[in-house]
Amino acid sequence: MKLTSALLLNAYSQGIFPMADEDGAIYWYDPDPRAIIPLENFHVSRSLARTIKQGKFEIRVDSAFRAVMQACAEPGPDREVTWISPKIIEAYCELHALGFAHSVETWMEGKLVGGLYGVTLGGLFAGESMFSRARDSSKVAMVYLVERLRRGGFVLLDTQFMTDHLRRFGTIEIPREEYQARLAHALTVWARF
Repeated sequence: MKLTSALLLNAYSQGIFPMADEDGAIYWYDPDPRAIIPLENFHVSRSLARTIKQGKFEIRVDSAFRAVMQACAEPGPDREVTWISPKIIEAYCELHALGFAHSVETWMEGKLVGGLYGVTLGGLFAGESMFSRARDSSKVAMVYLVERLRRGGFVLLDTQFMTDHLRRFGTIEIPREEYQARLAHALTVWARF
């Protein structure tokens, strides 16, 4: 099955997202419970706030979308295999070209050292993945993402699954039914990334 932009946008509008298996096959997911970060309850630790204040990272938006995806797809200490296949990278780069997928990047001394990417639809930002090559670089990207979403009028930040990393920011899990209701509302909201 070809992952087209229309197929992806239709899936996100229903709360479904793709992930590739080890063999490259695409599977569709609609987790229950669903993890979200309530934008009004986003938590920044004191140590992370100090890191941001130091200004050691330069933040860019949408300047290296493909590079962020490729970095997210690299094997890491906790995972040898990734769900981000070459087909997924191509499909999301198409979404990016159409203005529906975005990256927030942290740079240090001219090098991309962290970031995240996701999909926007109405007032929804569906966070897909993040990476870090320097301490706190992905966390700083997350803080800037949330600030941007708040300013842009977004109402739903979907992180899909709960992780210890995301829990620190105030991520909660909600039942699928509640997620669907929040998604339906978010799709009626005009927001600007």
